[in-house]
Amino acid sequence: MSIETEKLDLRRRMRSLRLIADQKHGPEAAVALIPLFMAQLDALGFRAGSVVAGYWPIATEIDIRPLLARLESRGAVCALPVVVEAGAALQFRRWALIEDLEDGPHGTRQPMAAAPIVRPQIVLVPLLAFDAEGGRLGQGGGYYDRTLAALRADGPVTAIGVGYALQERAQLPMTATDQRLDWILTEDAMRQVGP
Repeated sequence: MSIETEKLDLRRRMRSLRLIADQKHGPEAAVALIPLFMAQLDALGFRAGSVVAGYWPIATEIDIRPLLARLESRGAVCALPVVVEAGAALQFRRWALIEDLEDGPHGTRQPMAAAPIVRPQIVLVPLLAFDAEGGRLGQGGGYYDRTLAALRADGPVTAIGVGYALQERAQLPMTATDQRLDWILTEDAMRQVGP
């Protein structure tokens, strides 16, 4: 079985598992993320003015909006991803939580076109699965892999995968273009990962 076929099958299974986790833990998990993340601010190098890129949750992705609200209250500059074109890296536009959003592709919501583009120091990354080596399985479009590669080529950035504990796998199939995560945040814990 090829890696791509293996990933396709795993995506299908992980969507079902994520649905179960979301139905069981959804709103409580969103709140549980906050103290776990806040306890790691120093380790992450966070300070007022740090740019933290989040995401607008789609379907059963764990909801990080309460976490973004807390970070904004601590002085973070929040941002959301914008799909500029298919096959390209994402851009991040500044977003204050009281500001309106517009519809984006793939069911996303994104800051208005006039919002300034920012470069994040911390990127909260949605996922279907993760492993202890920092492996991540996304939806298959490669957007976050291209984005993290571009950001890392330009300087330091911390990639934090966010999901339910149930989404952890022993080992994920990885290719040369797959970008690894630095941290994992679930409703149960926040920890550094990597080879």
